[in-house]
Amino acid sequence: MKSTVEHLSPTRVRINVEVPFDELKPNFDRAYRKLAQQIRIPGFRPGKAPARVIESRIGRAPILDEVVKEAIPTKYMEAVTAGEVRAIGSPEIEVTKIEDGDLVAFTAEVDIRPDITVPAFGELSVTVDDVELTDAEVDEQLDDLRVRFGTLTGADRPAEQGDFVSLDLSATVDGEAVTEATTTGLSYEVGSGGLVDGIDEAIIGLNAEESRTFTTSLVAGAYAGRDADVTVTVQSVKVRELPEPDDEFAAMASQFDTIGDLMADLRERLTRIKRMQQGVQARDKVLDALLEVTEVPLPEAVVTAEVDSRKHDAVHAFDHDDARFAEFLESEGKTMEEFDADVRADAEKSVKTQLILDSIAEAENLNVTDAELTERIIYQAQRFGISPDEYIKRAQESGQLGAIFADVRRGKALASVVRLATVTDASGNAVDLDELFGRPDENTAEAAAEDTAPAEDAVNK
Repeated sequence: MKSTVEHLSPTRVRINVEVPFDELKPNFDRAYRKLAQQIRIPGFRPGKAPARVIESRIGRAPILDEVVKEAIPTKYMEAVTAGEVRAIGSPEIEVTKIEDGDLVAFTAEVDIRPDITVPAFGELSVTVDDVELTDAEVDEQLDDLRVRFGTLTGADRPAEQGDFVSLDLSATVDGEAVTEATTTGLSYEVGSGGLVDGIDEAIIGLNAEESRTFTTSLVAGAYAGRDADVTVTVQSVKVRELPEPDDEFAAMASQFDTIGDLMADLRERLTRIKRMQQGVQARDKVLDALLEVTEVPLPEAVVTAEVDSRKHDAVHAFDHDDARFAEFLESEGKTMEEFDADVRADAEKSVKTQLILDSIAEAENLNVTDAELTERIIYQAQRFGISPDEYIKRAQESGQLGAIFADVRRGKALASVVRLATVTDASGNAVDLDELFGRPDENTAEAAAEDTAPAEDAVNK
């Protein structure tokens, strides 16, 4: 086989391939066996007719078509490997010549990862927020813990903000009952905002067994977007009583014997979370700095595919109803042109990020261990609420296992950049990022990959 590579642009090549017929003998053998199973020839059992008999029966053209169809993908990959072509995306293949008994020629145009010159990572410098923890934040965590151990008791008074009520609901649109909006015995925390607009204002001030009707716009169901008259009836009012924040509560709610020890632990946990948040901010800012100073020619076909994927996902939430999606954009104060521009910008940034990190991973000879790949699979499975085995099955079916591998590798590449960059907080102190990425010899760069992989969510479709 002979192949040559023409560079059409920094991001696209044309591969010219010529395959002599003597390399296609295995393909001809498989083609004859396949066709022999599909046709019936008198005097021969299925699959047993000789090649010359099959040719005399159906002609040479169908056999050549089958051979070429099977051979081209393999020969294309051989040409990519031989030419050290860093192909991305699907190729556009055109058969240019079939000379029976001599050769098959075809061309393949495909996008490639461009050559990228990245800056010295140590030259990147970013500033992140200080880690600041207030007493009020610690108190809020303690109150959340007290809520978990609180009890509900009946209140003989009108409902107030924060109360728990049992409700009956019914709704009508133009006098017609809305079945899906009718329920009884619904438990609801006043002010939580978990139901329709206006429900909290309607409930506040009602005693048990009292009702009120209000008008609101429905957001789902057959009457979505229509105004409905909703009647709410309060069946009971309960108030949450919280335990006192003392040593007895600390012993009940934690492994600590005193409230002081519990508060110290809450403070330590919150500080650790804030340091993680600071690390994530550093990661994002370093990535933005890297993108800003690195020139990357973008493969148009890859960007277009990313744009199409993002638009598909956006409209999918509206059952691919373009009119409903346009109404949603209008309600958000955005035009379709603005949406398209935003999607394009996000797609270009995503593709640029992937290309840069892939180049860094290759230059740094970064590999992904089985343990790192397993860690990512478990993380994603938990995120989607499925078992790791089910996640792997879906990834295989959607052809995304390679993308998951690439995501982890890109995460390691980004972690290597962040470690070498200069990261200081607003007070001028150097920031220790080991809590986010682990020490350099621990290979725990998993957290860095979370925002670098738009393909990942396709596994759950």
